Amino acid sequence: MRKKIVLTGGGTAGHVMVNVALIPKLKELGWEIVYIGSHQGIEREIIGRIDGVPYYPVSTGKLRRYFDWKNFKDPFHVLKGIWQAYRLIQKEKPAVVFSKGGFVSVPVILGAWLNGVPSVIHESDLTPGLANKIAMPFATKICLTFPETKNHVQADKAVYVGAVIREELKHGSAERGRRLCRFAGKKPVLLTMGGSLGSKTINDALRACLPALLSEFDIVHICGKGNVDSSLVGQQGYRQFEYVNEELPDLLALADLVVSRAGANAIFELLALRKPMLLIPLSKAASRGDQILNARSFEKAGYAAVLMEEDLTDESLPAAIRRLYENRDRYRQNMERSGNNDPLQTLLSVIEDTAR
Repeated sequence: MRKKIVLTGGGTAGHVMVNVALIPKLKELGWEIVYIGSHQGIEREIIGRIDGVPYYPVSTGKLRRYFDWKNFKDPFHVLKGIWQAYRLIQKEKPAVVFSKGGFVSVPVILGAWLNGVPSVIHESDLTPGLANKIAMPFATKICLTFPETKNHVQADKAVYVGAVIREELKHGSAERGRRLCRFAGKKPVLLTMGGSLGSKTINDALRACLPALLSEFDIVHICGKGNVDSSLVGQQGYRQFEYVNEELPDLLALADLVVSRAGANAIFELLALRKPMLLIPLSKAASRGDQILNARSFEKAGYAAVLMEEDLTDESLPAAIRRLYENRDRYRQNMERSGNNDPLQTLLSVIEDTAR
């Protein structure tokens, strides 16, 4: 009889991509896979493109640290989601549940616990987010990306795994990326991205200094859904994308350096690909500060340069990009020393060992 696993996680692409990396490996090992996500989250779109993985939506609510009138009704959405997840898990009878985090994962982990089904959580950031903090007491094992995270979770549940990287990212073609962008290949390529939802702050800063940067770089700009600037379409040496999927490995292969937010999944992918990176973490005004901790950890290790969002201007951005390019070889050498362990295989072993 085939073992069955329920995967969950969503809200942003970062809470889905480890699941995307796991799915082909789980299929090779003979697992039957079911996905539980939200009704409207990006996970529904991403998982919907994968054959053989049924998707079940449940109700969820955002767990906010700030005052909002929605805080009064969202707990009822979460309770409804717990009941829906409980019934789904009761029906599907999985051997284990694996969660990548995000608010939708809370009802699923609690639904698993109520059914007596073991669960594994993967925490990407250096300190756990609010959703994972709520779910962790009900989980069987907690897999960590940063070794420092052991200080923030229950010791007997913690397993250091590292960052899980999608295999397809390692097989991009710079030549395909160059053809896609219609670049002549005479200048180094700068790739700028602000996470799966885009970043207005980074978009505006980059576009404000385009004339200065385009004299030195060809620029690929992944700007987020609805954020393409129509007035810049056709600008020589500058190519905009709302969001990329199949094209991402080729664009990463093409890039000589990357400007990025500091979400854990993204920066570890850049580390694995040895891409010199300038990280602009979300400010504490817009987040709990997890990206700042991620960025500082990479800066300390010599893997990345950091430009705080509060310091981001039309002058500071091109200056930081030029410094990064001048020192690109030093960053690559530091990244080469980071090691080549296999987090995906370690994570699969934890899942199999945890399954009932």
